[in-house]
Amino acid sequence: MTQLSGHDASYVYTDTASANANVSLIHIYDQSTAPGGKLRFKTLLAHIESRLDRSPVFRRKLKRVPLEIDYPYWVEDENFDLEYHVRHIALPKPGDWRQFCIQISRIHARPLDLDRPLWEIYVIEGLDSFLDLPQGSFALLTKTHHAAVDIESGSELTTLLHDTTPTAPPPAPPAPWFAATAPSAVTMLSRGVLRSVAAPWRAAGPLTRALTRLVPTAFTLAGDVLLRPDNLPPTRFNSVVSPHRVFETRRFMLDEFKAIRARVPGATVNDAVLAVCGGALRRYLDARGELPAASLTALAPFVTRDGDAALHGDRADVSWLHVRLGTQIADPVERLQFVQAQTAASDTVAHAISMRELAALEEQAPAATLAVTSKLLGRAARGIGRRAPLANCTITNVPGPREPQFLCGARMTYFSAVMPIADGMGLVFAVTSYDGRIIISPTSCRELMPDPEDFAQCLRDSFQEALAAATTPARRRADRRSKPARKAAPRASGSGKPPPRHLAA
Repeated sequence: MTQLSGHDASYVYTDTASANANVSLIHIYDQSTAPGGKLRFKTLLAHIESRLDRSPVFRRKLKRVPLEIDYPYWVEDENFDLEYHVRHIALPKPGDWRQFCIQISRIHARPLDLDRPLWEIYVIEGLDSFLDLPQGSFALLTKTHHAAVDIESGSELTTLLHDTTPTAPPPAPPAPWFAATAPSAVTMLSRGVLRSVAAPWRAAGPLTRALTRLVPTAFTLAGDVLLRPDNLPPTRFNSVVSPHRVFETRRFMLDEFKAIRARVPGATVNDAVLAVCGGALRRYLDARGELPAASLTALAPFVTRDGDAALHGDRADVSWLHVRLGTQIADPVERLQFVQAQTAASDTVAHAISMRELAALEEQAPAATLAVTSKLLGRAARGIGRRAPLANCTITNVPGPREPQFLCGARMTYFSAVMPIADGMGLVFAVTSYDGRIIISPTSCRELMPDPEDFAQCLRDSFQEALAAATTPARRRADRRSKPARKAAPRASGSGKPPPRHLAA
């Protein structure tokens, strides 16, 4: 039995009916490389069962302390049922990309059962109209709660389930497993009281004094520590979110992103990704007459943990930086220069706060106080509405495997992610990489983004513009800047336009 840190517990405390901390990873496979050219669901189920002992994530569940006087614990699930967690579905005909995105969004939006291990896997077939996929391709969606996994250091479940060769040995018989008996509520309550006595600063009472001390600290962390820019212009995405998610994605060649960043000395691929996302926001909002004159800003996490720490299983130390995306700049090269100047600035890096430092502060707060404060912060975010957001969006990197991956012999051809959103922060870009490609996947809710395919096209157009500018002389770019940009007419959801049938144009 292990206890959650204050940082991980905060993900549980801030779950609401319209926003939860689910993280969904999407994998698509070419079934033709599997033995016999076909992978049966029973074979996959046996494969997953044979690897359950490789991580405690699979069989552990939350057990909360009565009265929330201490952080929850991870305990083993005595009634663990593998077939509850692994599910088999298929898209209805015609099985196109738009249907797939809708299905993914619905699965991601549904909350996980907090009385069971916090993960689910969906095997999705019927991808018959994906024009750039081999016949018989299928998808695997792994949904986990952010409290259970360290997304910033990579996908633990993805790594555990895959092999680096198509000829992996057959799954071994599952190892015997017997769940340890979870402590009773009385025992956990007693443990929480003893911890409070041993460390009085963790005690829940007097609660009023603790709240008086912690709430200003929490708002300071949310504002000053996270470097809320002054007078940050709000957009449609800085509002209350609904429980209805939308997801889209576009794939790009890594070498082409390298060509884009090469145009600006010192720029990185991350800088180029940020600039392209800024260009997509500019296009989307400008077409709707909603583009602010000032630059929009993203919260971007940067992993600072070294490789040795990763091998020893330590959680990633993540610094969150505010990066202005240059949405006020039409020229893509100038926008990249604008972004690169910020990420390279020593004063920006010096003021970044790491999640490890934030967790250390949270550990000094009693669990009951953190739970109440998390709810207050959630209400504050909803109260903010369209005023003074922490940032206009989040752009987060989900590291993917560096070499080809195989699931029971089926080769993985695609890897992306759907990330959580929350009130006041209704847009997130998940950036993944695999097999020489970079995949950018925006997630929002359908009330804030009723036309995700249009947003994805803005992302594609922003990339193409940046790639063309990477090989265009400066004089020709100056001539183009002198001409007004053509605005695309906004299109409402369900306008009748046929959905795209390709995987990622």
